[in-house]
Amino acid sequence: MATSTATLSSFGSLRPKRLLVFAIMVGLAAAPGELGSLTRKLMTDAYVQVSVFVAATLLIFYGAERVFNFNIGNALSNSKMAQVPLAALLGSTPGCGGAVVVVAAYSSGHVGFGAVVATLTATMGDAAFLLIATRPEAALVVLPLSFVVGIVSGWLVDRFNTIEFRASTTTACDLAPLIGRLRVQDMAYLALAIPGFIVGAAQLGQVTIDHILGVPILWIALAGTLLGLFIWSTSALMAMTHADDHPLTRMAEETSFISVWVIGAYLAYEYIATFAGIDIAHMFETIAPLLPLIAILIGFIPGCGPQVLVTTLYLNGVVPFAALLGNAISNDGDALFPAIALNPKAAMVATIYSAVPALIMGYGFYFFAPGFMN
Repeated sequence: MATSTATLSSFGSLRPKRLLVFAIMVGLAAAPGELGSLTRKLMTDAYVQVSVFVAATLLIFYGAERVFNFNIGNALSNSKMAQVPLAALLGSTPGCGGAVVVVAAYSSGHVGFGAVVATLTATMGDAAFLLIATRPEAALVVLPLSFVVGIVSGWLVDRFNTIEFRASTTTACDLAPLIGRLRVQDMAYLALAIPGFIVGAAQLGQVTIDHILGVPILWIALAGTLLGLFIWSTSALMAMTHADDHPLTRMAEETSFISVWVIGAYLAYEYIATFAGIDIAHMFETIAPLLPLIAILIGFIPGCGPQVLVTTLYLNGVVPFAALLGNAISNDGDALFPAIALNPKAAMVATIYSAVPALIMGYGFYFFAPGFMN
């Protein structure tokens, strides 16, 4: 996890691997025939169904934080009796920002280990944005359940855990480099997201909009997608943004990061189904009893990409709700990166602890409510 607070240049950094991914995505979108047509459609769907809603959520969250000058870290430190519920609440909010704050507060001695377990258990990471945008009724079950499980897990850990994982409680670090300015690409991203959000909201109401002010939605969505890929491919950030950056900058950076994984998941699934001719749903049916366990084990992988893939499989009917819930509880999203960097032993133990409720809830739904939300 980057720790520098130096102000970054307007167009970020040279990231060869990310630029290669950018070039591949552009090539796929520009390809002739069915490949290009399918790619452009999927990119458009990912943009208007997920990316614009992520952008709106982040802008509201970071904008309110700036307007009301509310510091979550300080609130945690001052809430001794309510640390675990507050940590679980921060974890259950979409994205990884709340969980990262709790992890940093633990490292600096402001919260207990139960709060870390609560937030890592409750968080679904960036996959929550995808679920909210596409299956809000499922999100209304998964997120509250994760929140409650997080609270119970945190209280149990505080009650029975007697091991101190911190060698020191004076550790301090910056979780992301500071960009330090509002950039042209940030404002451009917002300008493209606004019409995209209008189209996405209309789709939720079963209304189809093909043009806005005479411009085809396909062009707007592709422009927004490619701009997001550019922002991500030239970003010096790992995933999270610095709290002192402008809300528009934070929105553009983090939405772009999330969108890359969403696009990748969309493309991977449809390419396999369309060009390889593989019936993924039928293939997974042969190992149905293992799906919750596999999803829980995937949750141990740091980062949000694998978790977005699990959610995508659920949305396509490949894995059951039990697997989605197990993954949501076991996965720690991007919050696991700073946890490993600041205190690897605490990160490992917290992840193991989160596996217990994940197994209980995942297989509880698998055996006692097998058709629920499928």
